[in-house]
Amino acid sequence: MVFAGEVIAMASSVLEDREMLIEAIRTFARAELLEADRRWDAGESSVQEMLPAMADMGLMGLSLPERVGGLDCDMGTYASIIRELAYASPSAAVTISVHSMTSKIMDLFATTSWKDKWLEGCGAADSLLAFAISEADAGSDAAATQTRATKVDGGYRVTGSKMWITNGAYARWFMVLVRTDPESKRSAGLSALIIDGNESGVGRDRIHGKMGIRGSDTVVLHLNDVFVPDDHLLGSEGQGLKVFLGALDEGRIGIAAQALGIAQACVDEMASYARERVQFDRPIGRFQAVQNMIADSAVELEASRLLIERAAWLVDTDRKNPMASSMAKLYASEAANRIAYRAVQVHGGTGYVNECRVEQLYRDARVTTIYEGTSEIQRYVIAKGLIEQGLTD
Repeated sequence: MVFAGEVIAMASSVLEDREMLIEAIRTFARAELLEADRRWDAGESSVQEMLPAMADMGLMGLSLPERVGGLDCDMGTYASIIRELAYASPSAAVTISVHSMTSKIMDLFATTSWKDKWLEGCGAADSLLAFAISEADAGSDAAATQTRATKVDGGYRVTGSKMWITNGAYARWFMVLVRTDPESKRSAGLSALIIDGNESGVGRDRIHGKMGIRGSDTVVLHLNDVFVPDDHLLGSEGQGLKVFLGALDEGRIGIAAQALGIAQACVDEMASYARERVQFDRPIGRFQAVQNMIADSAVELEASRLLIERAAWLVDTDRKNPMASSMAKLYASEAANRIAYRAVQVHGGTGYVNECRVEQLYRDARVTTIYEGTSEIQRYVIAKGLIEQGLTD
């Protein structure tokens, strides 16, 4: 029998380990990633140089099961870690978020013969994962996918192009949504394949000129008659969209946490500048207009944090709730943009030049309302859930 005191001691130990891990990553991120991120933004270079160090910290294995050497983080811990990464480097945060989400899907749907072989390597810097769903004419409407996988002896031949692929420049493995049945309409003909980035016929064109998150590698992925073995199919044919949506709750929580980290950095920058900047013989933090902007930002920051914690808790207690994840993603990303706007405003002219960090954070925040489902898609998910709930009650 386990007594109450033992349960409390066990819970306390788990909590202490969790906080120690988050603190270690916070220290690493602010010491190693913050200045690097500024350099990546200025030169439009890549977070890839830091992948070995991030792998050494265990960041490549956040969602990997313990049986293959991963940390197998619960969703609450995972979201806190992504927040800490985003505070220092939004580019590093989204790199790890996409890698982690893809590894989660692989663990759920990969064939037994391949699952652990793939996952055992995914904690290493040279096994980066990418999630390839979007196309030029299939963004929010993933069911419009046209990338074709033709059945051949022993596997498939894949031809098509994918757009906006995060981690695409250096990824070893791509999870790709393809059309295996051209006769079936919409999602019924879609399947999910794992494609080796080293295969003949895989091409990558890096996308330059992004507004923000410039350290995150984004490519157009070209697939020209690429051979994919049968056992690289995730789930079964026709289940492609189901497979891709399998970890979407977690993915949206991850992007919400990224937005939260950006917003926290903005609030800290605002408060610091308000203490230091003097106008009319007093710090600008003494002026009510500036205080209002900081106060409103602090409230939105806390509301974002609580929505994320609730959505993560639902996942961790096996009560996954798409509405809760969409609420967290919608509110946190929109709030991050409002907070970044205020941060630039508080800094005045200084905040408008790229030597000031809030200028970059303002640009970095913008994409959080777009990827992993636009704000409009999140509103659709929330409204649809509420309406259908009312119809079935």
